[in-house]
Amino acid sequence: MPERLCLLTVHAHPDDEASKGASTVALYHARGVRTVLVCCTGGEEGEILNPALKGPETEARLAEIRREELARAARVIGYDEVVMLGYRDSGMKGAEANSHPDCFANADLDEATDRLVGIIRRERPQVVVTYPEDQGLYQHPDHIRVHDVSVPAFERAGDPAHRPDLGPAWAPAKLYYTVWSRERIEQRHRAFLELDMESPYDERWFQRDSQDYRITTRVPVADYVDARLEGLKAHATQVDPESTFWFGLPIDVERSIHPFDDYMLARGPVPDDLPERDLFSEVRTGEAAPAAG
Repeated sequence: MPERLCLLTVHAHPDDEASKGASTVALYHARGVRTVLVCCTGGEEGEILNPALKGPETEARLAEIRREELARAARVIGYDEVVMLGYRDSGMKGAEANSHPDCFANADLDEATDRLVGIIRRERPQVVVTYPEDQGLYQHPDHIRVHDVSVPAFERAGDPAHRPDLGPAWAPAKLYYTVWSRERIEQRHRAFLELDMESPYDERWFQRDSQDYRITTRVPVADYVDARLEGLKAHATQVDPESTFWFGLPIDVERSIHPFDDYMLARGPVPDDLPERDLFSEVRTGEAAPAAG
């Protein structure tokens, strides 16, 4: 039995850890849970969105810069450990980078899965967070591969007959998918309009099929919204500091509208009362899970 609780999240690129569930990680880190980030690629194909940083010098050092940005963001958010899975960014669907032999999308699925199995067995998390199988209109090859690797890794890690060379078997109790709910989008859209501001959410956002009916878990994170915003700003090349999408609303509004991070429980015991408020509910350990709200 591990000495304390551990939360392990799996993300595709540097900056994904800031845009998806960062406030949840900050909350659990503050309550003594060990927090581990697995970043599957180096983000080599990232687009420089900050006008102040565009130029040949930044482009030439982008891979190195993104590692530095990731380290800063991880500190801001509250990750105790960052583990690189070791693959190259595949670029957007249809990009030339898709054909690079070292990119994540071209990685052998079993090899990539077992890299993650080894990390899970070493870190021994009770909870693993990854991406859902249905990612809507955003069909980035690396995001799809994150799902394809995470689910079998979650299952294989607890099988003592599978790759004993990767360490003693460890079966995490729960697997979650991150979600940006339709409700969150609608509430943010209304907030922009009520403040007489132009909303960054156009019709395309509301043409997507809602997955809100699949949400099982809403972690209250109002006190940790700053971690998400500051984590995003740490990725200075990837996020325009003038972006209304990320930073357009006043901070008090950000804290008050939809003050939750939403998740789908994909594997593990389902509580009787949904939505649950704690990723560690129903977890059997020698140490009680911290209350999330």
